[in-house]
Amino acid sequence: VSKAGHANGFKMFFAALSFAYFSKELSGSYMKSTITQLERRFDIPSYLIGIIDGSFEIGNLLVISFVSYFGAKLHRPKIIAVGCILMSLGTFLIAMPHFTCGRYNMKTSIRSSENATSHLSPCPVNSSSSNNNDRLSLLPSAGCEQESSVSLWMYVLLGNVLRGIGETPVQPLGISYIDDYAQSENAALYIGCVQTIAVIGPAFGFLLGSLCTKIYVDIGFVDTETVTITPEDGHWVGAWWLGYLIAGTITLMSAVPFWFLPKSLPVHVDKHDSNQTRRANIINTFYLFYTEFVPTLKSLLRNPVYIIYLCVTIIQFNSLIGMVTYKPKYIEQHYGQSASKANFLMGMINIPAVAFGMFSGAVVMKKYKLGVLGATKFAFGTSLLGYFLSLLFLAMSCENSKVAGITVSYAGYEWSLFSDCNSDCLCSSREWDLVCGENGITYVSPCLAGCTSSTGSGKNMMFDNCRCVEVTNGLPVNLTATLGQCLPRDSCDRVFPYFLAVSVFSSFIISLGGTPGFMLLVRCIKPELKSLALGIYTLATRTLAGIPAPIYFGAIIDSTCLKWGYNTCGEKDVCRIYNTSAFRTVYLGLTLGLRAVSFLLCIWGFALLKRHIKREEEKFLTNGKGELEFLRQEESGSDCEQSMLASDCSPDRETHL
Repeated sequence: VSKAGHANGFKMFFAALSFAYFSKELSGSYMKSTITQLERRFDIPSYLIGIIDGSFEIGNLLVISFVSYFGAKLHRPKIIAVGCILMSLGTFLIAMPHFTCGRYNMKTSIRSSENATSHLSPCPVNSSSSNNNDRLSLLPSAGCEQESSVSLWMYVLLGNVLRGIGETPVQPLGISYIDDYAQSENAALYIGCVQTIAVIGPAFGFLLGSLCTKIYVDIGFVDTETVTITPEDGHWVGAWWLGYLIAGTITLMSAVPFWFLPKSLPVHVDKHDSNQTRRANIINTFYLFYTEFVPTLKSLLRNPVYIIYLCVTIIQFNSLIGMVTYKPKYIEQHYGQSASKANFLMGMINIPAVAFGMFSGAVVMKKYKLGVLGATKFAFGTSLLGYFLSLLFLAMSCENSKVAGITVSYAGYEWSLFSDCNSDCLCSSREWDLVCGENGITYVSPCLAGCTSSTGSGKNMMFDNCRCVEVTNGLPVNLTATLGQCLPRDSCDRVFPYFLAVSVFSSFIISLGGTPGFMLLVRCIKPELKSLALGIYTLATRTLAGIPAPIYFGAIIDSTCLKWGYNTCGEKDVCRIYNTSAFRTVYLGLTLGLRAVSFLLCIWGFALLKRHIKREEEKFLTNGKGELEFLRQEESGSDCEQSMLASDCSPDRETHL
């Protein structure tokens, strides 16, 4: 095979792998952008969303050992193609419940009049005592048994597991293929380019999420003019399924080029000898696996620096994954932004800042010719500086939204939804049809606002004679209310731009160390331990960070809920409103607290590294320069491991956020 043929085949594989990385990261980030929509559509709490999000890692772990160890013996491009097809099928499966569960049945008590001149009363006459106001809502409806027997969110979970299985061969087989057939001096550049392109995927994923969130879930099946809510409403569910169809199609397209690529390419002279050792048959492979694996594993786990590195990486990835998974939700709940805007900001501001930071880190590393130790210090320093910047988030707080009976009280009826002003109405405390009174306070429903009449239809509906809106600060106001929650607090409008600025700058600073950290991890481990070390690294981070972090972050966030919704069986489902102050405390406290613990372990790791270098210098005086060069390689391995302590925005891990 000519050099031109080799070059064309390698370039085609490089382009195909880049597209595969882009597509898998796009669908992964789109999953995170639909968290709020899935909660509302299937009436599930945040911890259950965390289980669904973590199911991707579960699927990955089911086959990662087999694929990583035996995949290199088979046709790697075709295995990657099969993986892309499985990813696309999983993505399509996630969207399937939309087409099987019928139209979205928004839980509302508001009856829209047929024209603007008719009047409907949102205040049913109460013929019983006020103590029985909520009795009707406590009784299960006739559809309770049927609804409980079908958990449609299980299809989303199974689809995400299938996505995880399909994603498994893309990274290990793709990167190893590049490492095998690229020139040694160019392999790092190619791998860095693939990882950089992968960062673009999440940007498009969040932008796609922003676009689909603006579109009503049943677009094409209902007249959108009759929809009484807007994307800012707590009931709103966007066309979450549409993005999965788009992402699944793109992923399916990424599988096509791999079918036309050869199993192997001509090997460069500098890699010919090392590749010859891989031509063992399957039986010999099994034999070597069982005879060499245990001693090699013991040798690796006896390295205290590597163990500390694993612990620090696991802790920082717990912080990173939990933070990224629920960041759009945090922006929605704390700063009063819509889901569409939160996803747009993630895609247009945060993700590009990460990509630019990683690229800039690679440029700095090359321009200043940073060695292993220099790159380690650079990566750790940027991570520490980013942490100090993140502490500013604690000062950027907003007050709770003013919701009568939940965050502010009716006069004389503290923390109760019922008051004299709505006692004449047969209201339910389980309704959630927010209206904004002229006094700037949000009410859970027109009935609980004491409104006795309404005019208009659709989004233009107006409620009149709302007795609970009568007085604010001792001054009379118009007794009217409009659909939807009152606009965000003034304090949030002032703070939110600063939050965005700090978020972008800290993301950029932290990601500066991403590329040096990733390349150091790949390059400076002993050749005979590299595959196993990377395998344990992947297994540990996915098992102890990728799976549990979204679950316990979601459970802790659920603990700050002030008002739960209820399904037809009277069981709690999705949270309607959070205590924003408590949300901020637990979300930022857990994120920053985990990273603080990891930095404490770093100090221990640096002490061990310093001791290791001192031993090397002593051996140099005894064994000479040749021995020093060998030991310096070991030092590089240790330094490499430490460098990843700061690389919590590595492109590969960022996409599972």
